[in-house]
Amino acid sequence: MTFRISLRLLTAALLLIGTFAGQLRAQTSLLQNAPARRVLSLNGSWNYIIDPYENGFYDYRREAFDQSKSGKGGYYDNQKPSNSQEPELIEYDFDKSATMQIPGDWNSQDPKLLYYEGTIWFKKSFTLKPAAGKRYFLYFGAINYESHIYLNGKKLGMHKGGFTPIQYDVTSQLSASGDNFVVVKADNTRRPEEVPTINTDWWNYGGITRDVFIAETPATFITDYKVQLARNDASQLAGYVQLGGDSKAGQTVTLTIGEAGLKQNVKTDADGRATFALPAKKLKLWSPQSPKLYAVSLSSGPDAVQDKIGFRTIQTKGQDILLNGKSIYMRGISMHDENPLIPGRARGEGDLRMLLTWAKELGCNYVRLAHYPHNETMLKLADEMGLLVWAEVPVYWTIAWENPATYQNAETQLSDLISMGKNRASIVVWSIGNETPLGAPRLKFMSSLAQKARSLDDTRLISAALELHRTPDNVIHVDDPLGEFLDLTSFNEYAGWYWGGKPSEITKYTFDIKYNKPVMISEFGGDALAGYHGDAETRWSEEYQEALYVNQLKMLSTIPGLRGMTPWILADFRATRRQHPVYQNGFNRKGLISSTGTKKKAFYVLQEYYRQMARKYDGK
Repeated sequence: MTFRISLRLLTAALLLIGTFAGQLRAQTSLLQNAPARRVLSLNGSWNYIIDPYENGFYDYRREAFDQSKSGKGGYYDNQKPSNSQEPELIEYDFDKSATMQIPGDWNSQDPKLLYYEGTIWFKKSFTLKPAAGKRYFLYFGAINYESHIYLNGKKLGMHKGGFTPIQYDVTSQLSASGDNFVVVKADNTRRPEEVPTINTDWWNYGGITRDVFIAETPATFITDYKVQLARNDASQLAGYVQLGGDSKAGQTVTLTIGEAGLKQNVKTDADGRATFALPAKKLKLWSPQSPKLYAVSLSSGPDAVQDKIGFRTIQTKGQDILLNGKSIYMRGISMHDENPLIPGRARGEGDLRMLLTWAKELGCNYVRLAHYPHNETMLKLADEMGLLVWAEVPVYWTIAWENPATYQNAETQLSDLISMGKNRASIVVWSIGNETPLGAPRLKFMSSLAQKARSLDDTRLISAALELHRTPDNVIHVDDPLGEFLDLTSFNEYAGWYWGGKPSEITKYTFDIKYNKPVMISEFGGDALAGYHGDAETRWSEEYQEALYVNQLKMLSTIPGLRGMTPWILADFRATRRQHPVYQNGFNRKGLISSTGTKKKAFYVLQEYYRQMARKYDGK
């Protein structure tokens, strides 16, 4: 009996893992450059219902309505009273419920939801009459965190991950009359087995936080493509095109880069895939000094996709980082996907462009988009503005390293990030995590992610924020075994703030770095409340932060292989952990720019250092 029960439990667990892996990704492969399609925007006003007990999802026996035989009974039905003399008991009404602007988090739009973690239902009615010979894809830029999505009362699927796109082919689910409604159950509850885990250091914004639209394509369509230079070879353009839909085998695909006089026709194989390779000598290479983008056209039959793509190579050689074959110093800053001037997540191009403009003013040629995938628009702006990008997944602090479903979740988020960003010249580093503690299960988890990233994209560098330790002789040791699997030796260190004494004392530290690779300081810094002044030893003052930066730069400059940094952080950001009622008040104050847009004294210290590095490496 004991064996039979154990076997049954094991079988159930394996089925659960398989179901999770299937549900985590949306029904169809993500459309490459989906916003460039012909789209019907669903942004704007959505009705919402707060549901902390999940009454709209479970019955009183805690059984999911959408798993019942009828599939009925949940809020996703958007049920209305019938005209009968004895109408049904309905305890909700979307049309009479409050509204919220989408994209947008709920925390900043309703005061009672500031700290809310749980379920909220969203509903949007729209008109779309499907045309013959067309396909339609419902696309969400991001929903935090677990989402269940329904169209016209039918479930499309479930997705986990607060920062990666979600997509479903809804061609057959659209109403022939043109009257449609979509319902989303969004749940931002933190859980220890999720990615990120239960403990983070940023605000847990809930809701539909990025654009929502329906993209239209022909019956056979271009679903994916990669158009980039071959690995470490600026003379060769290489890549692939993937067709989806009804008749994808044996089709002609045309790649055109008119400005460069490049054109090639290729045929798809039985799986709808075609690869191409052609000389790229006429292409002007993309760089921060000259962020050249080309209009790239891909067409097949009735479908055509336009993109703006830059071309460059990135590699390491010993302790050098080579961009287009030339040594580069990466003058960077870390940032969150948040406009500090307006409560909540960044909502659109204006917010994102402001953040990158601040980075350019600081003297950056590089940004670390921490600690999760940022908006696709941010990546395109970085291409346009000439900023190199470190793109990251939220494998952050202490993950459930030995849980297979947790690993699958992390790998899926990494895969979707790479899918979304692989044609962006600005992205030069895929980061697989931040400050994860040493241990054998963690090493297996993280090294597997590094291997997965390389299998998906061998044209960029792989890194992570490694662990370090100090010894009584004031030596900082960087020998995290994960470093063996990475291209950069990147680590966070907070001398002068969390350890190491006063800012004036930190120059006593030296570094013992195991790996002969380029060194990237992925974080350092300290808090300062803008407008609070004292001397260089007055914690929380602008002067303390200024002195910390001065001495950090002295200390770090002794590292022979130092090839860049992304101090923490561009701007103050909201963080629930930061509770000091005078200096923090719900903000992490390590920003070089305050929550009102004021530049702190340390901003100018880093700006001057970057001017010196620009003169040394770029001749400016």
